Amino acid sequence: MSTTTTAPKKVVEEKATTKPTTSISGSVAVLEAFLAEGVDTIFGYPGGAIMPIYDALYDYQDKLKHILVRHEQGGIHAAQGYARTSGRVGVVFATSGPGATNLVTGLADAMIDSTPVVAITGQVFAHLLGTDAFQETDVINITTPVTKWNYQVTDATEIPAVLAKAFYIAKSGRPGPVLIDITKNAQLQKFDYAGYEKCDHVRSYRAKPNVRKEYIEEAAQLINSAEKPFVLFGQGVILGKAENEFRKFIEKSGIPAAATILGLSALTTDHPLHVGMLGMHGNYGPNVLTNECDVLIAVGMRFDDRVTGRLDKYAKQAKVVHLDIDPAEIDKNVKATVPVWGDCKETLPLLTELVESKVYPQWLQRFRDHQQQEEEACIHAELNPTTEQMTMGEVIKTLNELTKGDAVIVTDVGQHQMVACRYAKFTQSKSNVTSGGLGTMGFALPAAIGAKFGAPERTVVAIIGDGGFQMTLQELGTIMQCGIQVKILILNNQFLGMVRQWQQLFHDRRYSFVDITSPDFVQLAKAYHIEGASISERTGLEGALKKMLEHDGSYLLEVMVGKENNVFPMVPQGCSVAEIRLK
Repeated sequence: MSTTTTAPKKVVEEKATTKPTTSISGSVAVLEAFLAEGVDTIFGYPGGAIMPIYDALYDYQDKLKHILVRHEQGGIHAAQGYARTSGRVGVVFATSGPGATNLVTGLADAMIDSTPVVAITGQVFAHLLGTDAFQETDVINITTPVTKWNYQVTDATEIPAVLAKAFYIAKSGRPGPVLIDITKNAQLQKFDYAGYEKCDHVRSYRAKPNVRKEYIEEAAQLINSAEKPFVLFGQGVILGKAENEFRKFIEKSGIPAAATILGLSALTTDHPLHVGMLGMHGNYGPNVLTNECDVLIAVGMRFDDRVTGRLDKYAKQAKVVHLDIDPAEIDKNVKATVPVWGDCKETLPLLTELVESKVYPQWLQRFRDHQQQEEEACIHAELNPTTEQMTMGEVIKTLNELTKGDAVIVTDVGQHQMVACRYAKFTQSKSNVTSGGLGTMGFALPAAIGAKFGAPERTVVAIIGDGGFQMTLQELGTIMQCGIQVKILILNNQFLGMVRQWQQLFHDRRYSFVDITSPDFVQLAKAYHIEGASISERTGLEGALKKMLEHDGSYLLEVMVGKENNVFPMVPQGCSVAEIRLK
């Protein structure tokens, strides 16, 4: 009796849960996944192995915006810029072989800077895999070290679930790049499509570690007993959307706070507890006083070598509280006295509740005293030079005055990057976009394009050196074709400036292959129908910057600066942060 009544019920339940299906191709399934995930912009470059997806995209042009870049590296840097200003996942398309391998630099950059990107690469037909077919490369093994996850699809039925997993992994926990390689047969294959379901968990992958309340309590006890506490904050605050929680924590605890390069803009530059930037070219006080504080609280940062200098001489006197979403970063470089695992948006409020409301006037004054020393030794001369040649610092100072700190600043890599990060003012989060961990020259121009698409309502200024600009200047063609407004500011010192500085200071001025010749950047921009100007006299600086910012459209401004100006302070390689040089 029980058998005859149970079996029909099961059949009824199965019929009730069966979803209607339609027959679609793997290529269409990719695009439907994008729509379900809220993707609105794709950066890419077509080719033979990804052609079926591009063919399907032809019918989705009213739903998905595709930006045709001029090089796949430009495409992934643009996707990074989009992710950094929008807080969403950036998406990039590339074909197989050289198209896929051209993504590797951007994948590595996104991996070390925790940028959520989903890269879709085309691949040769499945039956040709391993035959050295035309434009075949083993993209999975090539990109395994530089992706959070990658996967090769050879059957179209896998696409919906694989892409759901890809987006979830890319944006959850500590974000990062994911690459999905899809063979051409899978793109063409038709299958019964029952709809798209977003992924919210993956077996064996824990996006966020469980918060341990006992560690929160231990951390609070350490902080409350401290006499000279110091907070270091990184990009984890921005990625965790915890800017408000972080501000409330430092304001209640009264602790001075310094930013890593990627942490800049998480806290407004003018906040009274913001004492500057950490690192090799950071501010004097934060570096020196790292080795004098009694409790060091690190929030969403990974103790990179450019921040720590010599590890055996780094903050040895301090008890360390380390808040991070990635357990692998705890104790990796600096041993934590109290590890606080978890999303800082969750852990910071718990910690704030337990810390005592305090102020540290004498300790904070130490930072201000060091700031005054730095001002007298190098800052004043950089921002208010008496030399005939302009300095990078005075350009940034004038830019600040005109933008009021509201612009998105996208920097390339080199001296201009360090100067911009040191002196740019930020009034809101997600305003500083730079290549931090990998230090990728050529990053800024394509990243600025993506940044503008990610934050179309904001002014985006790409600050680039004459060397880095020539690595990806072909993306001027992307700007021309898509018609967006990006302000391009080239600080031209006619050298590969950062390498030259090291050669001057540590290699007896043996300037080995750093004297770089550049084209006429203004004429080059005009060839792409982008207006521009070049100046070499400071009397025209403010007017030229104002014209650049007010111009209706993209604009290139080249500013000729001193050839042998150096960036100070500086922690020489192999030295401790306390051995920072002011000049």
